[in-house]
Amino acid sequence: MGTNAPPRREPPARGPHELYFKNLSKQKQKEVMEKNGNNHKLRVCVATCNRADYSKLAPIMFGIKAEPQFFELDVVVLGSHLIDDYGNTYRMIEQDDFDIHTRLHTIVRGEDEAAMVESVGLALVKLPDVLNRLKPDIMIVHGDRFDALALATSAALMNIRILHIEGGEVSGTIDDSIRHAITKLAHYHVCCTRSAEQHLIAMCEDHDRILLAGCPSYDKLLSAKNKDYMSVIRVWLGEDVKPRDYIVALQHPVTTDIKHSIKMFELTLDALISFNKRTLVLFPNVDAGSKEMVRVMRKKGIEHHPNFRAVKHVPFDQFIQLVAHAGCMIGNSSCGVREVGAFGTPVINLGTRQTGRETGENVLHVRDADTQDKILHALKLQFGKQYPCSKIYGDGNAVPRILKFLKSINLKEPLQKKFCFPPVKDNISQDIDHILETQSALSVDLGGTNLRVAIVSMKGEIVKKYTQLNPKTYEDRLGLILKMCTEAASEAVKLNCRILGVGISTGGRVNPREGIVLHSTKLIQEWSSVDLRTPISDALHLPVWVDNDGNCAALAERKFGHGKGIENFVTLITGTGIGGGIVHQHELIHGSSFCAAELGHIVVSLDGPECLCGSQGCIEAYASGIALQREAKKLHDADLLLVEGMSMKKEEVVSAAHLIQAAKLGNTKAESILRTAGTALGLGVVNILHTMNPSLVILSGVLASHYVNTVKDVIQRQALSSVKTVDVVVSNLADPALLGAASLVLDYTTRRIY
Repeated sequence: MGTNAPPRREPPARGPHELYFKNLSKQKQKEVMEKNGNNHKLRVCVATCNRADYSKLAPIMFGIKAEPQFFELDVVVLGSHLIDDYGNTYRMIEQDDFDIHTRLHTIVRGEDEAAMVESVGLALVKLPDVLNRLKPDIMIVHGDRFDALALATSAALMNIRILHIEGGEVSGTIDDSIRHAITKLAHYHVCCTRSAEQHLIAMCEDHDRILLAGCPSYDKLLSAKNKDYMSVIRVWLGEDVKPRDYIVALQHPVTTDIKHSIKMFELTLDALISFNKRTLVLFPNVDAGSKEMVRVMRKKGIEHHPNFRAVKHVPFDQFIQLVAHAGCMIGNSSCGVREVGAFGTPVINLGTRQTGRETGENVLHVRDADTQDKILHALKLQFGKQYPCSKIYGDGNAVPRILKFLKSINLKEPLQKKFCFPPVKDNISQDIDHILETQSALSVDLGGTNLRVAIVSMKGEIVKKYTQLNPKTYEDRLGLILKMCTEAASEAVKLNCRILGVGISTGGRVNPREGIVLHSTKLIQEWSSVDLRTPISDALHLPVWVDNDGNCAALAERKFGHGKGIENFVTLITGTGIGGGIVHQHELIHGSSFCAAELGHIVVSLDGPECLCGSQGCIEAYASGIALQREAKKLHDADLLLVEGMSMKKEEVVSAAHLIQAAKLGNTKAESILRTAGTALGLGVVNILHTMNPSLVILSGVLASHYVNTVKDVIQRQALSSVKTVDVVVSNLADPALLGAASLVLDYTTRRIY
């Protein structure tokens, strides 16, 4: 396929924001606008300079166009949109059914530093006449391009309010300087990540004029992956190409080091030729150095090479499908470190152009891409992998937030900006006053009887909980998890909860690095070698963490319970089985084969009762709910369980609760069984004290309060004097498994280090 063979166009997709706003009360929105001085339609000018910024601006433009009762939209097109060598990409704006009010030819050809400066000057000469005719209330400017700087400068000097999209981010090149310059000119800011928001605050921007919305392109990304992608792949890469078996390459010049970036591009192409996979290569943008990069492509015969397809432009809807199903993306485009993370596609980020960007774990950085072998090795490491989906840059609800933000702008307020100089407040709201979203996790607890899903806030509040019986088969169980999580995620939007990820607590041995249940207890059938991370992450477009229920209980205590701030402690769960988790130097211990903290299987007697694990004399064989139920049934069968004050229906199953009730009513046999169980648990705790020497032991679960005093007595009788002072407490957490699963998400997503 040649460079001038565009594929057939598809009708524009309608985003979820359009349906969202159709359901809003029109009268209420009008009242808000009138209150803010917007008793006429808000005239919004959206100016787009290139294919990349249009992918971010288009969802906002669709949202504005869908509400003609509130907005008037004027579209101004300039920059590389109007250049044939870059694909005449203004046509895709027309095909999306937008009326282009003005086309401005502002690019001075030459593709060097002087041409960039002259292009800014030419735009500054032409824009005043356009803005005088349009007289917009607000201009929307995106990103960090030199064209955008001309737009912001013109609007600021002509007293037009500016809304800047994607301010506060860091990428490591001249783009940073341009982006931050636009920030200082802009009156309102829409940013994509919490770090970007904090950067804007640190730059003294008014807190009330910053909206943390996420990236608008994610509104389309997160609903696009499962569309008919095979036809798109065939059109751009050929009939014989399979998903995950091709590469997308997109590399731009670094304007502060053009010579090195051209050399790096040459090395990249050499590595791709050697790697011998079908590759879609997009032409670079119009920055200084792009002409030399195109010469490199032609020198190496890329446009005619059988393994390569070189194109000037791919429509965004189709580009999404191509990167979502690629075996790898390589280059230095911001798309690689931002949008592609939504699909978990592996990315190789070359050089310094995106240094400082927040990235998901799918990105492998090759900062010094100075040899072909280094790039080739990166390709071998990344190609064909699949990573968890990332929502660092958005959750698919950016456009509704942005439109709401636009309606809240008070045109009666003075145009002059106010800066909030230090000190910066410690506790900054995430969004503007009326968008009070709570950072939250979807928490899943897979128990022997019930399957529970909850929305858990950062403070450990269970906002909403769902409970179903745990299905017996693998297929039914996984299907129910997906169904319950999907429903909970939808409900979270209504509850103003921003879901950061999914945490899963399950019985059995778990590999938390891969999100795989290696094998489970007998209580959960058909639950071995199960990959939980991939299907749930793919379905929800969220990162997923999985761990053993005992470990989750320890994490819950570390974040929300008695273990908060404690360096070394142990948690023991006393429920249907006996489990636990060990925190050493503030970190959870998993062990070399993920089998650490199987505390229920510490042997306290060589000839004790048989345990479910096949051994004898384990703590679980004495002190678990199953063990107490077994002993209660023996007493009941011998007519030694029931005492005065107790009654049981004939069909009622004997349980551990009956044994505990009998002991409280003075049944000496029941008291003796409970004392033996508590002693076994206490001996296990003594072994733990002598092995780990923690400063705190937390007993969790329904049986904890019945054992705590006996455990303390055993420690005083059996432990070394050096550990007798250990604190033994009963957990005050109502749902440690759910809270622990939530902490998997809340801890890791809020302490990202790049």
